[in-house]
Amino acid sequence: MSELVFSRSGHSGVRGNRVEVAFRKSSYSAASHDCVEVADLPTGTAIRDSRNPHAGHIDIPRREWAVFLDVARG
Repeated sequence: MSELVFSRSGHSGVRGNRVEVAFRKSSYSAASHDCVEVADLPTGTAIRDSRNPHAGHIDIPRREWAVFLDVARG
């Protein structure tokens, strides 16, 4: 099993048994810096609060994320 390593920005990638995961600001985030950051995971997507990134993140499986995006896009 691979170890996930999260970073603030940059590129995601695989190095040995480590998967480097880079969070990026949502393109729909407000200018007031109240943002949601997203990161692509091997099994789906992670989301977190950009103002409090050390509080952790939520992993959302690929299928559920796709359904969420479909509903959000209308």
